[in-house]
Amino acid sequence: MDTQTLALAQEIDFSMLGLFARATLTVKLVMVLLLLGSFWAWAIIIQKMIAYRSARREAARFDRAFWSGEPLDELFDQIGTDPKGRSEKVFAAGMMEWRRSHRDDGGLIAGAQARIDRSMDVAIAKEAEALQSGLPVLATVGSVAPFVGLFGTVWGIMHAFIEIAQQQNTSLVVVAPGIAEALLATGLGLLAAIPAVVFYNKLSADSDRILSGYEAFADEFATILSRQLDA
Repeated sequence: MDTQTLALAQEIDFSMLGLFARATLTVKLVMVLLLLGSFWAWAIIIQKMIAYRSARREAARFDRAFWSGEPLDELFDQIGTDPKGRSEKVFAAGMMEWRRSHRDDGGLIAGAQARIDRSMDVAIAKEAEALQSGLPVLATVGSVAPFVGLFGTVWGIMHAFIEIAQQQNTSLVVVAPGIAEALLATGLGLLAAIPAVVFYNKLSADSDRILSGYEAFADEFATILSRQLDA
């Protein structure tokens, strides 16, 4: 490489901002889209981690209260018909149906056990929807971002070859900036996709464990109520 070419290469700004500034409009739009997708994914990740931690603490606190030996009617009166906790909502759904199933004379309306089970299942389904909201976005970012980045890379390389043909010069000074700009799009695509995929798998597993806890509690609670129905 001659001295003049080396001097020109040293003058080129290969920083992230420099590469972005020199990129074509299409590649810039791709990069901005990937950055927005990455920020959106991280916002969901942080929000879900906080929500899941809160749900686990609330479930542990409610389990201690439920198994403390306190009468269930008193516990229900304490938390009310519209509690904030997710475990409490499942419990409240079962207790409300239990009370609705009693006639004025104290007897039980037929089919009470099935209605109680359905009420708790509906409550669990609502909590599942809330817990898993946002996870499809992570899955979408994780699967689509690499291809969006690849599109930006292909477009950038195509533009680089067009520039080489126009200048009729294949020196490193002409080739390197265009290739670097193009590869930056792929890098941003991977930067958005990898955390999204990793945390989608982790958060999905965490959500399944939390929901399994709600289902196990619903089964135990239904068993307790079944004993009282049989009695």
